[in-house]
Amino acid sequence: MNWQIAVPVLACCSLAVALFWIIRRVAFRRGDLPVTAEWIDELSTERYRPMMRLLDGKDLEFLTSQPGFTPHMAARIRRQRCQIFRGYLRCLSNDFRRVSAAVQLIMLHSRHDRPDLAGILLRHQLAFGFGMLSVQCRLHLYRWGLCTVDVAGLVRIFEAVRLELRCMVPSAFPAAA
Repeated sequence: MNWQIAVPVLACCSLAVALFWIIRRVAFRRGDLPVTAEWIDELSTERYRPMMRLLDGKDLEFLTSQPGFTPHMAARIRRQRCQIFRGYLRCLSNDFRRVSAAVQLIMLHSRHDRPDLAGILLRHQLAFGFGMLSVQCRLHLYRWGLCTVDVAGLVRIFEAVRLELRCMVPSAFPAAA
């Protein structure tokens, strides 16, 4: 009779401990955001410069004017470029999310309340989200040759949040006089 009660109780306790351990590990991860000046500088918008030109129509215009170039080839190039562009978009979105989380983390641990910065960050997050949605929609249309895609606005928003974070994190090196 005691084994019939002890086994389910032991199983429930083991499950509760495992669940607690998983939640604690996921919720309180450390090291995800190495907020240092070097890390912030590595997140330069320069890495997105190729993305800005990837969907430029000038290349396709030139190729279209070449003998032997077919509409099927243009569709294949647009499809391939969309795949590459989506990879850049994922990186940009991840970088924006990490920088926003770092700003929030610093604001959380700051001795001074910054409601102005919280409002600015929220506006940037909303603008980035809507911009990302717009770019995704336009990217689907671009694939079929119906429109162009401009990602400069998203990169500017990312740069603004990155610069705000850069101002909040002191430089590791003393400034030269």
